[in-house]
Amino acid sequence: MTDLLQSLGLSASGMRSQALRLRHVSENIANADTPGYHRKTVSFQEDPDSGLVSTGPVRLDRSELQKIYAPGHPLAGEDGYYDGSNVDLVVEIADAREAQRSYEANLRMFDQARQMTQSLLDLLRR
Repeated sequence: MTDLLQSLGLSASGMRSQALRLRHVSENIANADTPGYHRKTVSFQEDPDSGLVSTGPVRLDRSELQKIYAPGHPLAGEDGYYDGSNVDLVVEIADAREAQRSYEANLRMFDQARQMTQSLLDLLRR
C-alpha cells in the first residue's frame, strides 16, 4: 500500500512541475514580441530521498537579443535598431508539447495508482 501511495505522490509532483514549466512557456510565447524580453527556462530537480520532482530556480536565457530594424520605433537607437526578444516560437511550441505530454503521462500514472489503491481497498473490505 505504501508503494501505491508513494507512486501517487511521485506522479503528482511530476504534474506540478510540468504545469509550472507550461506556465513559463506560455509567458515566453505571450512576450515573444516584447522588446528586451529574455526567455525564461526552468530546470527539474529530484529529491534523492523521496524521488519527488521539483522545479529549480527560473533562469533567464542570456542569449543575444534579436536586433530589429525599425527607425520609427520609440526604442530605436540612432542606427534605427532596437533589441527584440530572444524567444523562438518553434522552440516554445515544441517545449509546450513536450510538457503537455509529460503531464498527461504523469496523469495516467496517477490514475492507474489510484485505481489500484481503490481495488486493494475493495479487496480488504471483503
